[in-house]
Amino acid sequence: MRGAAALSLVLAGAVGAYGQNLPDLGASVGGPLSPQVERRIGESIVADIRYRDPAYVDDPEISDYLNNLGSRLVAAAPGARVDFEFFAMRDPSINAFALPGGFVIVNTGLLVSSESESELASVLAHEIAHVTQRHISRLLGAQQQVQQLQLPAMIAIVAAGILSGRADLVAGAAAAVQAGGIQAQINYTRDFEREADRIGLQTLVGAGFDAGGMPAFFEKLQRYTRVADDGRVPSYLRTHPVTTERIADAQNRVANLPYRQHLDSLEYYLVRAKLRAESGHPGDAVDHFAGAVRDRRYANEAAARYGLAVALLRANRAKDAAEELVRLRALGASPMIEMLDARVRQALGDTAGALSVLKEAGTRFPNRKPIAYVYAGALHDAGRHEEASAFLAAQLRLHPRDARLLELHARTYASLGKRLQQHQAQAEVYVLRGSLAAAIEQLQLARAAGGGDFYQLSVIEARLRELRALHAEELRAAARP
Repeated sequence: MRGAAALSLVLAGAVGAYGQNLPDLGASVGGPLSPQVERRIGESIVADIRYRDPAYVDDPEISDYLNNLGSRLVAAAPGARVDFEFFAMRDPSINAFALPGGFVIVNTGLLVSSESESELASVLAHEIAHVTQRHISRLLGAQQQVQQLQLPAMIAIVAAGILSGRADLVAGAAAAVQAGGIQAQINYTRDFEREADRIGLQTLVGAGFDAGGMPAFFEKLQRYTRVADDGRVPSYLRTHPVTTERIADAQNRVANLPYRQHLDSLEYYLVRAKLRAESGHPGDAVDHFAGAVRDRRYANEAAARYGLAVALLRANRAKDAAEELVRLRALGASPMIEMLDARVRQALGDTAGALSVLKEAGTRFPNRKPIAYVYAGALHDAGRHEEASAFLAAQLRLHPRDARLLELHARTYASLGKRLQQHQAQAEVYVLRGSLAAAIEQLQLARAAGGGDFYQLSVIEARLRELRALHAEELRAAARP
């Protein structure tokens, strides 16, 4: 009995945590995950973050900026064959993460602490490289190989321990074998970091950014570590160890490239100002930006005044925010400035003025989804439901899988008394959230609402059959041992 117990413990140690926790999605046991499986895993993780994690930054302007910046980098990335999505998490630590399938998380601490757009872009380029080079899948494959190589050695160790009666021999030798496997995984991850640096730098240059942003960011983190008096290490260094060798390698690569100056975009500064203005106590934010404007302590005046206007609005000082907007408009043009203007007008009770600003902004800055969201919401709040519905229908023809547009349309249908269409739109929202049972329930409510023609009811029935089949497969997968 003692030998069987020892064998079971050693075999349990040979199974990696990654392999235990991954969902059964049809991946080959002997090899890395397929791109399709990686995407499904990533979608599952992101859905859980987006709809359950309070740290998720549900701000269309910040998401729009990150995705525009990320798309520019992806277009220059070698081997980028997946759809990428970038989003922020409210976390003061300086970090970013790549998830399987093309999803990249950016902590707000990284956005605020970066000193140039090229620094921020260098981190995103590094994370993009982790995805395009399929490092997560390759690490899993490496772990499986290590485990397969360890297994015969562990069985031999257990057999020797059983024959000699030496339990300490079993434990000590098994720990040594496992340590060898851990070291092999560390070597893999170090190689992956170096590869992500090399390809990320290539992407950074190809997208037109200053290549010096990468070593500058690394050096800043090392300086931060040296001067920190509380012993804390930036989380980026814990998840992406930055060694002297990595810094020197990046510096050497940059030294062999022609210098290219990159002017930071206005949106880069505005996003950072917005994050600062919306954190902490509103009064403290007002004091911070008012002092920065007064003493000219800013890298970009428009961003400092934008941050002050946002902070004033948070502090219920809409009239003061409107006065600051007059000065701000003289310094530059941006969709974010237009939307702030609309928010200030709404706070002052000028709904017509807000709608006018948003409508003009949609013409000046076409295909900017944050403007569409705010404009549709403003039309709904103004009681112009038919106009809002027509506008949303046009937007959904361009972006049929946009959950926010679908949710706005469901709300507008409800105000119009169109119950069938309301439940139908809400069903698609739940599909995008990964809640198939709730989506099926909404379609059943749509079918029972009445008022639809033969075509509409046929569409609902077809979609019900499709979702029921998907839900049944989900349940079967969850029941597998």
